[in-house]
Amino acid sequence: MSIPSFASELRVAVGRASRRIRAERGEAGLPDNQFSVLLWIEKRGPLTPGQLAELERIQPPSMTRTVNCLADDGLVSKGAHPTDGRAVVVSLTDQGRAEITETRRRRDTWLAARLENLTADEQAHLAAATEILRRLADS
Repeated sequence: MSIPSFASELRVAVGRASRRIRAERGEAGLPDNQFSVLLWIEKRGPLTPGQLAELERIQPPSMTRTVNCLADDGLVSKGAHPTDGRAVVVSLTDQGRAEITETRRRRDTWLAARLENLTADEQAHLAAATEILRRLADS
């Protein structure tokens, strides 16, 4: 198989697997864009909507709507910015942390159940591919 054909097949397979895993959601059933915001705040700490918009590569008004939805659901809180009185800072609530934990648990459970159905050799191949895929993603 040529490299372009291999690249296309791999892209489709990884994309389908990723979509299937993302279909497993926590209690809130958040869309991917809202869950991604929770993950950014978990990783980086409290952020402004502008910073979140930059990280997600979307326009600030779209992020403001997303943050408002998350705040309405009790998953994030909005507080005063410590140095800029015009800005707000978005933080995770305990409910937001619980949603992240539950979504990860469901995704890991779904994938683990599929991995158990593979042969030991297939599991070993995927274990080796994991590091390679991580390197590709980080490049």
